Amino acid sequence: MASVPSPPNAAEQHANAMAEHLRAIEGRIVAAIHHKRATRDVNKLHDESLTLGQRIADGVAATMGSWPFIISQSVILAAWIALNISELIWRAWDPYPFILLNLMLSFQAAYAAPFIMMSQNRQATKDRLQAELDLQTDLKAETLIEELHGNVETLRIQQWRELLTIQQSQIDLLQNMLKRLEGQAAG
Repeated sequence: MASVPSPPNAAEQHANAMAEHLRAIEGRIVAAIHHKRATRDVNKLHDESLTLGQRIADGVAATMGSWPFIISQSVILAAWIALNISELIWRAWDPYPFILLNLMLSFQAAYAAPFIMMSQNRQATKDRLQAELDLQTDLKAETLIEELHGNVETLRIQQWRELLTIQQSQIDLLQNMLKRLEGQAAG
């Protein structure tokens, strides 16, 4: 009589083999992520590509868009207006309607606008690069999920085949035992 492998051992071996296969896939995924992560840091890529002029433009835009700049400019404007209205220290150098102040603020706005626009254009370029990298990541993730789904489906089919084989072996054993019992009862 041929010995039949015990079902738990065959199932355990199969489960262990599939677990090893899935660990290998996971290791490849982790290695690919670590390898690609260094080349996918948008901030690093963006900062490395900036010229000196672009860095200066970004610095000007960042400074003009900060609270310290807004507060200090507000203090200066308030002092300018107060000193020209009250004439406490000396005679008003820019009397109401503050034409010189308006000229200076217009100059500041005209001078700052190109810096701010250049900085915004670079930010838009950086955002497009980030969106492109996100799309690549999504497509790779979708591919990996489909691969894992296929592997799980293959595993499920193999397990069903093994279960059917084990079940058929058990049925054959039961039929042999039944025949022996019938033979012993008849003889």
